[in-house]
Amino acid sequence: MKVLNLQCSHQHSFEGWFASEDDFQTQLSRGLVECPMCADKSVQKLPSAPRLNLGAHQSPELPGKNSQASPSRVGAEENAASRNLPAVAGMPAGASRAEQAAFLQALRHVVTNTEDVGSRFADEARRMHYGEQEARSIRGQTSVREAVELMEEGIDVMPLPLPAAIKETLQ
Repeated sequence: MKVLNLQCSHQHSFEGWFASEDDFQTQLSRGLVECPMCADKSVQKLPSAPRLNLGAHQSPELPGKNSQASPSRVGAEENAASRNLPAVAGMPAGASRAEQAAFLQALRHVVTNTEDVGSRFADEARRMHYGEQEARSIRGQTSVREAVELMEEGIDVMPLPLPAAIKETLQ
């Protein structure tokens, strides 16, 4: 199994697991590899170093030098690096990896706990609002015009960006 670090043209980084380098290249050329955040198929492999498990062996420290960065500096560097991430659909620019993960978790919760009514969203929302059917949590698609009409009728609606891979397990 080959684990590759990948990145789409929108700078979203993710892992891909492939049987071999040839398997990755074949899937990439057939357009089967896409970003789990934005479904971009313009994906490139990032350079990565193999992880070497050297056991308990540690390199000797130089006298008077501390080889480890201070925790506050490491945290600041990680925070600065994560603040340079591109915006995920619906996320403000500069969202950290933790904020993106929380956002995706919230979206998965919505997907898991709502019924997808597809293009019937406006009709279903009206039926529930006017008591023609039992209220339940739904999601679906509607036009901007229909959404505005629903809001004018006093029906609460909220646009929700759902990345294509939200229903799948992300690695």
